[in-house]
Amino acid sequence: MDDDSNQQEAIELLQQLGLKEYEAKCFVALSRRQRGTAKDISETSDVPRTRVYDAIRVLETKGLVETQHSNPQQFRAVTIDEAINTLRSEYVERTESLRSALGGLEPADSAQTTDATHEVWALSGDQGITSRTQQLIEGATDELILVIGHESIFTDQLADQLRAAQERGVNVVVGAVTDDLRTTIRESLPDIEVFVSGLEWIERSPLPSDQTEISRLLLADREAILVSSFTEATGARREHEQGVFGRGFDNGLVAIVRRLMATGLQLEDDPENDD
Repeated sequence: MDDDSNQQEAIELLQQLGLKEYEAKCFVALSRRQRGTAKDISETSDVPRTRVYDAIRVLETKGLVETQHSNPQQFRAVTIDEAINTLRSEYVERTESLRSALGGLEPADSAQTTDATHEVWALSGDQGITSRTQQLIEGATDELILVIGHESIFTDQLADQLRAAQERGVNVVVGAVTDDLRTTIRESLPDIEVFVSGLEWIERSPLPSDQTEISRLLLADREAILVSSFTEATGARREHEQGVFGRGFDNGLVAIVRRLMATGLQLEDDPENDD
C-alpha cells in the first residue's frame, strides 16, 4: 500500500470513528510532521486555511492535538498510541451510552414473547458473524465444538476466546479441515484438543458447480449452532461471509449439526485415522 493509499485509509477510518472530514484530514496532516502552523496544515491536507482553525479546535477538545500559543500558533498531534487510546475510550463510552439508551426504551410490542427454539436466523458479514461467535463462546458453560474450515477464521482473538473458555471449565474441542491448519491451531492452543475433521464436505462440496466453502461450524453446549460460509468467487471472502444461527436442543438444524459433529469426532477416534 503506497503513501497516498495509507493516508486516504487513515482519513476514512477516522471519519468512521466520528471525526468530520476536515478534522480527519488535519489530524492526518499533523501526524506526518512534528508540528505545524495552520498554513502548514492547510498545504498538507488541502483543507482551506479558514477551516483549519475550526478543525483544530475540535481535535484539541478531543485530546488529539496540542497547541503552542506562539506567533504564529503551532500545533502538533499526540502520539499514535495516545490517539488510538483516546479514540478507543470515546468509542467505548459511546457504545455504553447506546446500551443505556436502548435498554431504557419501552417495548413497542406489549405481547409476551417466548424463546422460539425452532427458528433459524440469517447473519451476514464478518463483523456480525464474528460477534455472534464470540457471544456463543463466552456464553458456553459446558462444551464447545468448533470446526474451522478456512485459516483466515483462526485469529489471535478467537484463540484467546477459546483459551478463556477452557480456563473457566468449558470442554473445548477444535476441528480443522487440513493437517497444516491443525498444526497451526495446536501450536497456538497446546492444551486444547484439536482434530482433523472427518467431514469432507466442509472443505469441498461433492457438487462440481458448488463453490461454497464452509468457514466455521460452532456448536455451543449442544443447543446453539452457528454455521458460516463464503464462495470462492468472492474476492473479499470475509466481507461476503454468510451465516445461519439456531438455538434449542430440539431445533432441527441444531440436531442435524450435533449428529454431524458426533460423526466427525468418531472418525477422528477411529484407530485407522491415527497419525
